[in-house]
Amino acid sequence: MARIDVPDGDGDELARLWGVNPVMGGVAGTFAMAAYEHSKVAVRERELVRIRIAQINECPI
Repeated sequence: MARIDVPDGDGDELARLWGVNPVMGGVAGTFAMAAYEHSKVAVRERELVRIRIAQINECPI
């Protein structure tokens, strides 16, 4: 669950959030894909980092 107000509507929270500013959503999507496609870190290590970040931020895994 997001800690900010996300517009109501259909679809997941992230899609609705980036719908507020589609330009920023496109830029963020491009950055995220580049980080995954060109990463030198193995997928398993990257997922461990994501889990730890979620724990630190008290997000459910």
